[in-house]
Amino acid sequence: MKVFCGRVNPTTGAVDWVEEDENYDYHQEIARSSYADMLHDKDRNEKYYHGIRAAVRRVKERGEEAVVLDIGTGTGLLSMMAVTAGADYCYAIEVFKPMADAAVKIVQTNGFSDKIKVINKHSTEVTVGPGGDMVRRANILITELFDTELIGEGALPSYEHAQRNLMQERWEAVPHRATVYAQLVESHRLWSWNKLFPIQLDCRTIQPPPEMQSCPGAPSVCDVQLSQLNPGDFTPLSDIMVIFRVDFSQHISSSAASHPVNFTSATNGAAQVVLSWWDIDMDPEGTINCSMKPSWLYPRLHPVPWRDHWMQCVYFLPEEKKVAQGEELCLTAHQDDYCIWYSLTKPSTEEDSPAFSEHPACRCGAHINWNRARFGELNDQSRMEKYKKALKKILTPSSVCLCVSDGSLLPLLAHSIGAARVYTMESSSMSQHLMEKLFQTNHLKEAIQIVQKSPDKVTAADLGDSKVSALIGEPFFTTSLLPWHNLYFWYSRSALSGNMTKDCTVLPLSASLYVLAVEFRDLWRIRSPCRSCEGFDVSIMDEMIKKSLDFRESQEAEPHPLWEYPCRALSDPTKVMTFDFRETVPTDDVKTEGSVNLVRPGMCHGVVLWMEYQLTEDISVSTGLLQVDDETGDCQWYPHSKQGIYFLSSLLDLRPGSSHSHSSVTYQLTFHPQLGDLRMSFTPDS
Repeated sequence: MKVFCGRVNPTTGAVDWVEEDENYDYHQEIARSSYADMLHDKDRNEKYYHGIRAAVRRVKERGEEAVVLDIGTGTGLLSMMAVTAGADYCYAIEVFKPMADAAVKIVQTNGFSDKIKVINKHSTEVTVGPGGDMVRRANILITELFDTELIGEGALPSYEHAQRNLMQERWEAVPHRATVYAQLVESHRLWSWNKLFPIQLDCRTIQPPPEMQSCPGAPSVCDVQLSQLNPGDFTPLSDIMVIFRVDFSQHISSSAASHPVNFTSATNGAAQVVLSWWDIDMDPEGTINCSMKPSWLYPRLHPVPWRDHWMQCVYFLPEEKKVAQGEELCLTAHQDDYCIWYSLTKPSTEEDSPAFSEHPACRCGAHINWNRARFGELNDQSRMEKYKKALKKILTPSSVCLCVSDGSLLPLLAHSIGAARVYTMESSSMSQHLMEKLFQTNHLKEAIQIVQKSPDKVTAADLGDSKVSALIGEPFFTTSLLPWHNLYFWYSRSALSGNMTKDCTVLPLSASLYVLAVEFRDLWRIRSPCRSCEGFDVSIMDEMIKKSLDFRESQEAEPHPLWEYPCRALSDPTKVMTFDFRETVPTDDVKTEGSVNLVRPGMCHGVVLWMEYQLTEDISVSTGLLQVDDETGDCQWYPHSKQGIYFLSSLLDLRPGSSHSHSSVTYQLTFHPQLGDLRMSFTPDS
């Protein structure tokens, strides 16, 4: 049996449906999951165990048998903890069949089959009674249904159903309660992920369309490793506030609700962003606490737990609001079954109930067309200055300029510099509509013409019966996931050859693929084997992950924003392949092989890949590495692009005292022009 899966095709800039093996989705779910991350989260695991042991003790002290309901059991780890803590029986529910099958094997391997029943159903489908999934109701409810936003995985409806249908009249809950915290801040950096800023050109300022500035923005939360945000990147306008609590030992309602909190503004500023996180108390007394707070809230030298399955939240207010120091304000969290969002108002009286705000949804199209990183990239003034400088070198008053990139500001730069005619090619009607509004707002609708055709369909008539003398691009395309997917620009350039003058200038001139061997501080955990966890044998899980990582798709690089994930350079950055945009795409495969020497001690976890674009002979822009500290090897990464990460299947230990003294990583790379695909292999050598 075959299945069809969407994959980016750089030759067309589109997402194609590709026939894959029937186990494709299964392997991807396992390989890309956070199971390894959670198994390595020692802080989480220990807190859960202490909370479970305390709950079992409280039930036993009442003279009752301890019957556990574990919703979302995953590997079965929490159920095994419960039995070890003295629980009499556990019902472990897991809806994802491959994980449920794994849990059965793990439970059996650890000798708990007689006390743990794994149920492969959604918890709302579980039945109780003779012939049912559960013989009797439970009196201990253990769950790990949380995401970065706390409720985004449908925790509240699942709790509501379980408490009403699967639990006894009195039950213990682990965790016992959750608390959501928030802080209102002003942040130019974070706000640049949500709004397009005015663009200063030589002779005028480009203004964003009014509907873009008043748009509530994207409906989804922005989850991020706030620990990697410099505290100097934001100004607190409030103290850290408790927004609301959820007591899991009481009946929960999943109905929509609002949670207003009155506060006094700490300083003058522009209210733009809400930073938020949560913690969970595993026991009623709150002595066993697991917190998601960012690292800069921990005492100096205090160990900070790292986890990628739970991060922190950035929420954007619908509009920026000026606030004054000492001003009385009300920050309200609005919540439905799956989402949280915020509004800022004047305080309401006790008689007034807070008005429920509709869930924000993009009305302008920009937040649908551009992701957070793209907003940041468009607002990156230093990057824009490089493009402006490069365009001034190549454009003349007679230039016929065509831009090939999605939602790019380069046509505006080209027009301001004085090109005779400017055209821009948009790959979708949504992108076309967005750019039309931008041009119209700035009275440039007649000056910049939009061509909404694929490059191979463009005719001379589309270009005013002229030929292009300057083909430009960032390049950026909304379908791109990995750095080399933007090579669609190269394919477009090749398709447009008949519409270009013989001496047509192409910007960028070329793209170069770079690689760097690195040691991750923490990111390695998401792919690291874990044969034992808290004393339990989970090697089956290790084998499943390894098997999935051996699957074809999982052997390729995967995208990650490395500014969030600190790492050290163990090698020098190495240019491994160059794509010359002045020439058309070749017909034959392009192959390269070699090795990168590891010049610093450390544990080599993987290889980072990124593109650097040569705009002109002396101006380049990088989508990856910006700087390496000579002493420590700490890397600084471009924050508005994701880099490609290839995790090594076997690690190289070059730390002091290890058996390896000199080592390298061998690479083999093949670019398949017919597919637009980059296949790669990296192998550590000792």
